[in-house]
Amino acid sequence: MLASVALAAGCGLFEPDTSPGATGPPGAGVAVGHPAADLTGTVPDVDPSILPQESLAPMPAARLVDGLVPPTNRWFSGLVFGAEPLPVFPVPLAFGATAGGFAFGLPDVQVTEQSILGPFVPQVGVDVGASSVVVTAYDTASVTLDLLDGAGSVLGAVTLVEGSPVLRYTAATDQTAALTVAFAETGGLVSVEAGGREYVLVGADDVLSGGGRSLDLAEGDSVAWFPVPDGAPDGAVATLAEAAAHPVTGTTLAYGVADDAVTTAITYETGDDASGAATVVVRLPHQRESEGATCGLGTYATVRGTADVCTASTLAWTSPAVEPAGTLDVTALGEDEKTELADQVRADASALEPRPSDTYFGGKALARDANLLALAEQLGLDDVAVPLRDDLAAALREWAEPSGCAERDARCFVDDPEVRSVVGRTPSFGSDELNDHHFHYGYFLYAAGVVAADDPALAADLAPVLDLLAADVASGAGGEDFPALRVFDAYAGHSWASGYAPFADGNNQESASEAVSAWNGLALWARASGDATLEAQARWLLSAEAASARAYWTDFDREDPAIEGFGHTVTSLVWGGKRDWATWFSAEPSAMLGILVLPMQPVAGYLAGDPERIRANLDEALAGPREDPASWDVMFGDQLLMYAALAGPDDAAAALKFARSLPAERIDDGNTRSYLLAWLLVHAAA
Repeated sequence: MLASVALAAGCGLFEPDTSPGATGPPGAGVAVGHPAADLTGTVPDVDPSILPQESLAPMPAARLVDGLVPPTNRWFSGLVFGAEPLPVFPVPLAFGATAGGFAFGLPDVQVTEQSILGPFVPQVGVDVGASSVVVTAYDTASVTLDLLDGAGSVLGAVTLVEGSPVLRYTAATDQTAALTVAFAETGGLVSVEAGGREYVLVGADDVLSGGGRSLDLAEGDSVAWFPVPDGAPDGAVATLAEAAAHPVTGTTLAYGVADDAVTTAITYETGDDASGAATVVVRLPHQRESEGATCGLGTYATVRGTADVCTASTLAWTSPAVEPAGTLDVTALGEDEKTELADQVRADASALEPRPSDTYFGGKALARDANLLALAEQLGLDDVAVPLRDDLAAALREWAEPSGCAERDARCFVDDPEVRSVVGRTPSFGSDELNDHHFHYGYFLYAAGVVAADDPALAADLAPVLDLLAADVASGAGGEDFPALRVFDAYAGHSWASGYAPFADGNNQESASEAVSAWNGLALWARASGDATLEAQARWLLSAEAASARAYWTDFDREDPAIEGFGHTVTSLVWGGKRDWATWFSAEPSAMLGILVLPMQPVAGYLAGDPERIRANLDEALAGPREDPASWDVMFGDQLLMYAALAGPDDAAAALKFARSLPAERIDDGNTRSYLLAWLLVHAAA
């Protein structure tokens, strides 16, 4: 089960990191004076049994021991679910189960115009005569799987660890393990050249046999492998070999929240007498502002960019704090601007379409109308605001009826007891297969957080079901009902969208902006419902996801040598084993950027920072020059106009002119022209 442990509050300050490669990408943390992470998640006080129990879609076959909550939406989900185990990517390694055991390798990153590719290519293989594998434990950043013989007896166990280049195998019986490559002792280390990479074998004393192609292991023996980093200085390999001798047995998570930064801390536990000793860890670009790690030991090229090789027992890093936001402040606009906006609010309110009944488009419609309500109330349009508030409150109460799915087939939720998840009765985009729950439920949480912000009675009515939606995607700690942080990967700093990840490239996430918006919604709901603990957790999730969204989707370092040759300014799909300029739904250039910025909620200011990068991203996405109104007549044109405003007041003023005449079909179904104009007016006046 996922575990967490608190680090001592206030101990250990973040100091500037002066090791090689310490300069962070856009979205990397700020440097000094933030306390070590001192919070951990808690099991939410929720009751899934208030919902009807129903499995809307069967859970795939799962290689999972009894008693573990199914680990959906994980980097390793493809190893667990489906007819055959698929490759997974515990960065920096790639790993796959084989006919008799397992194989692993360090991906050789290849860059094309459209993709940054780091597929699973076996470089070292181990055959112990296994017939199957089963996951026996998982936590914040590690997963342990047993290798079983044909009779179901355990032959040994493999531990995969995110952020560790070390792969450990422990024999459960006396056995001989066959290797696909021959290791030999050279210069005091046992190593081999495989796939253009040198691998070091640790713990091989007196067990290497068969000309270096087999290991004679006794019950309880452990061996470990790691690839030698690029540019490793003198003595680094010996240092890494010593650290690799303290294998990771599990990981724990803690986090902290301050006014200007959040911290994430992952402790890599070792199970020997040297518990707390440093092991080998890998620091990704978004983790450059870190403490607790000794770096300068070389680098690995990864699909995320150049990663630093370090030793540490706890890897902790900061991300800039992002303030949750649920309303645009239009009170300072001029009278003419308010009049224009009021007229548009009235027009939009009178033309609202019936809200859809699935959890994605239905949730988007609720969030859209919550934004319209906020504008109407700020502008004093009681004739619009009062009926719209009543309508929204009624719609939210309908969705939040615990017994709703016992009475109807839409606008309600069930508890899936097999996969331990809350699922909307009318699924979309595979939500019945656990896809995209944070995207969907983030809209509900946002709408509820806005509408119930000053309505405690409404918040109380919604809480039993809304708290379940929150727990489904972001339970602070694991329990019998939900896994901890179902979708959020603390090491990677972002969420995974696919429930079962039936892909050879690992799990993936497309709309990083909807993930950010989900945690913004979670924070607003926590505030409206008076849950300070959940609000702190949500602020951490919001800030961490925003930093990674910029670091890997919209504002990554294009000069990083690991990704040199990639021909685009954004990557719209990030996988475990690749990054693509592509979407699931469209080949339009505007879709590549639009899906990374929508729904442009008031919190979307996190996408600002470098005006020239914003303009470059738009130049690639648009149908023509930014100065031509016709260029914005594209998919997600409204979202791109709002994104353009983040480049500065002049850009916002230019976008405002185009927005007034933007064709109605270019207004996203989660948006209104009122909100579009309000956003641009506010940013033009900034």
